[in-house]
Amino acid sequence: MSRGQSALGQEAVTGEPAGGGVHFDVLGPLRARRGDVDVPLGSVQQRVVLAVLLLHANRPIARQQLIEAIWGWDAPTYAVNLLQKHVSGLRRAIEPDRVAAGSPLLTWTQAGYLLKLAPGRLDLDNFNRGVESARLARASGDLAAAATSLHEGLRLWRGMACEGLSSPWLDGERDRLAERRITAIEERMDIDLALGRHFDLVAELQQLTAEHPLRERLRGLLMLALYRSGRVSEALAAFRDTRKYLRDELGVEPGQHLQELHQQILSTDSSLNAPAAIDPVQVSGPVPQTRIPAQLPHSMADFTGRTEELRDLDSLLTAEAADSVLVAMIVGTPGVGKTTLAVQWAHRIKARFPDGQLYINLRGFDPGGPAMETPDAIRGFLDAFEVPHQRIPVNLDAQAALYRSLTAERRLLIVLDNAADADQVRPLLPGSPGSAVIVTTRNQLTGLVAAEGAHSLFVDLLTLAEARLFLERRLGADRVEADLRAVDEIIVSCARLPLALSIVAARAAVMPKGFLLGALAAELREAQGLLDAFDGDDDATNVRAVFSWSYQRLSEPAQRLFRLLGWHPGPSISIPAAASLAGVTASQVRRTLRQLAGAHLVQESAPGRFSFHDLLRAYAAEQAERIDSEADRRAASERVLDHYLHTAHRAGFAMYPHREDTISMVTTQPGIVIAEVGDHQLAAEWFVAEHPVILAILRHGVDLGFDRHVYQLAWALAPYFDYNGHWHDFAETQQAAVLAARRLGDGSAVALTSRLLGVASGRLGRYDQGLECLRQALDEYRRLDDFAGQAHAHRNSAAICDEQGRYRDGLEHARQALELFRPIDDRVGEGRAMNAVGWFHLQLGEEERGLSVCLQALELQRSTGDRYGQAETLDSLGYAHFRLGHFDDGRSAFERAIELYQVFDDRYSEANSLARLGDTLEAAGDLDAATAAWERALRILRQLGHPDADVVHSKISGAARGKATLAGRLHSIS
Repeated sequence: MSRGQSALGQEAVTGEPAGGGVHFDVLGPLRARRGDVDVPLGSVQQRVVLAVLLLHANRPIARQQLIEAIWGWDAPTYAVNLLQKHVSGLRRAIEPDRVAAGSPLLTWTQAGYLLKLAPGRLDLDNFNRGVESARLARASGDLAAAATSLHEGLRLWRGMACEGLSSPWLDGERDRLAERRITAIEERMDIDLALGRHFDLVAELQQLTAEHPLRERLRGLLMLALYRSGRVSEALAAFRDTRKYLRDELGVEPGQHLQELHQQILSTDSSLNAPAAIDPVQVSGPVPQTRIPAQLPHSMADFTGRTEELRDLDSLLTAEAADSVLVAMIVGTPGVGKTTLAVQWAHRIKARFPDGQLYINLRGFDPGGPAMETPDAIRGFLDAFEVPHQRIPVNLDAQAALYRSLTAERRLLIVLDNAADADQVRPLLPGSPGSAVIVTTRNQLTGLVAAEGAHSLFVDLLTLAEARLFLERRLGADRVEADLRAVDEIIVSCARLPLALSIVAARAAVMPKGFLLGALAAELREAQGLLDAFDGDDDATNVRAVFSWSYQRLSEPAQRLFRLLGWHPGPSISIPAAASLAGVTASQVRRTLRQLAGAHLVQESAPGRFSFHDLLRAYAAEQAERIDSEADRRAASERVLDHYLHTAHRAGFAMYPHREDTISMVTTQPGIVIAEVGDHQLAAEWFVAEHPVILAILRHGVDLGFDRHVYQLAWALAPYFDYNGHWHDFAETQQAAVLAARRLGDGSAVALTSRLLGVASGRLGRYDQGLECLRQALDEYRRLDDFAGQAHAHRNSAAICDEQGRYRDGLEHARQALELFRPIDDRVGEGRAMNAVGWFHLQLGEEERGLSVCLQALELQRSTGDRYGQAETLDSLGYAHFRLGHFDDGRSAFERAIELYQVFDDRYSEANSLARLGDTLEAAGDLDAATAAWERALRILRQLGHPDADVVHSKISGAARGKATLAGRLHSIS
């Protein structure tokens, strides 16, 4: 059996599947055969599903990826159900006897659907193995075996791949396979010519050049075959025909290779003569190697940190890794130190690879020009092995085959620095196990992970400790320790980015020794986040330039979104917010964010949330100001403010439907996406996730003068801040809202924001300020004849009086609120004001009267369905029963109040009721239960940072001392 037959396997020769089972053919009309019998494959769409799975054979394909491959972006809403139906149909067709136990061929994995095929079961795999075998044989000089492998592989083609089937992905894949086929045909003919078979090729080449008139390589082969067949005039005519066709169709001249061949034919160059009988022995044999390559760049003596990353990389060097090619991919944002880490690790492990180290900068993100072409990279490695120039094939695939032959049976360490994409890396992977490849890239090359089993390591910014150590190594420990505050400020200004720290350290290193780092920190502070402070001497050490190399490779939509993200105040952004910022759909922005994340210009810091460090934000903002008009930037800001305002409004009412006041919201702009916050849980999660973002976006609105958005957003956030104890944020946002309302000249807004600022001030213990704000609100409400507003302001004033112990003033405010609610038929307000009246009677020692009023309030609230009001009143009733010695009734009322407060996520009120429950249980003699209630209250109050935590803690301590005293007495009695 020849080498070509061996490479393709017995199945390629006989057409029979080795070992029985199903054999699949995609190189022509799709078919499946069990022995000599065709397997029915069902509907056209089901056959498309199978075709996509076959072209991903032995690789999992995610459900969404499979749907997009079949239907593209116009997938039906029930695509998942259709796909499951087709997969079930295929399982029944290809393995009818094993469906019950699940198909071992077509399975579902965590990564998606997987069609597992043994070697020799797919004609495409047999073709690929034949081509690979031919290239290896040619590289070693065995032209006869190379020709045999290519002839046998090409015979597997029966027409266009998957002929008669169509889908968005399949159509593109068909074109790619057609290109692979014609390239293999060209290689086969090139070898046949080298073997002296020119007479047999002329007719075939004439047909192929007619079918592929733009392929200059085919035309060159035809000219050479005609010349060697003694048909010189026809060879020259073929060149003239080619020249005319290219001029007429494309307006270009033939390429240099064709023109040189034409001149050689005109001069009857002897090098074109047909070869004599080829002696395989003369042209075969290994390429001599005279030295071991050692191309690693020098490592840095002051390399700092990255202990965890080096440990993770070391863990890849297992015994199992020696049985395959180890591909370690180091990815991260521009300037984060990927190359430095790669080189450091390479020097650390190079002793494991005795056959040498190869290094190449693929210039995937290079300011000086395009990324390195694959032929140049391979040629560089062949030069490292000292391959004679005359032994290097002209054809790229043959060069790659020679490179794999040279790396076979060797243990090499290969560093591929600054890769742009997986296609740049794949031809440079060695051909046999035992070697290791380190790839650095800014893009997330998922294709290498899926197809080549690469291990991906994300390199993040330095930690604070690592950044300090970095500066110590560069500047000296004494200088750093002399001014740690300035050092930490420098680190923050540099966003812990190694490149920025390197630039600043280099600047400090050339300054006089007496130059204080505090002055450098002040310079960075004055730069206010601008990148001018990080201009290095050349592009490689210039932060702005380094960022630009990644930015320039983005698509236009990704560039625009990146710029607008710099205009968003951060610190992170959700998909709906990003969609609103850009004015596109959520699905569109999701794809664009994936591209930015793949380029490591943003990071998915949490599922569905994206962020980037401050220097990238500064660069993005610079680009926005340079490229986008002020009107476009302002429109983006208004859209994103609309998003946060209307989402906060919906989330607020999902969590706090008992809210008493309402306002008329601004109308949303076109292109706004509102987050899904329709239930309590989703709303709570949204508020927690967006808390820091909302504060930043509200300040952004103030800076840009969006006053109506500012006061309405502050109003929408008030219950969340209040009930969760974020009182400083509550006060800050309402202070901004008051100023915005005054600038608007909107009396209703001024009254509302003043009232809410009064509430926030009261929560912080600023009672005088709070009452003054509420007085201003009352004045404005009276001017507007707003009775409901006046009533709410009186209730809020009563609450502050309660905190101050001014119970008679509080009772007066509560009564005025009740009198204002009744004539406007606000029964919810009436019930809550009535409860306040009862509460103040209790505080004044009028327990029976207070109990009676609170019972009336509870009855009214049950009739109106005001569950939050019921929680407040049940707390009052618990306190009344406690004062009256009705401990069981008090315990029951407090427990029901606590349950309701938990529903509304009002943690402060929950803690208050828990503390009072503890008092009631203590009075009833159940000290253990009392302590448990106080401990629950203490946990909440400490989380809220409330001073009442000290009071509750003292109760727990007193209970512990009481139990210890009792235990001592019992011991003495026994």
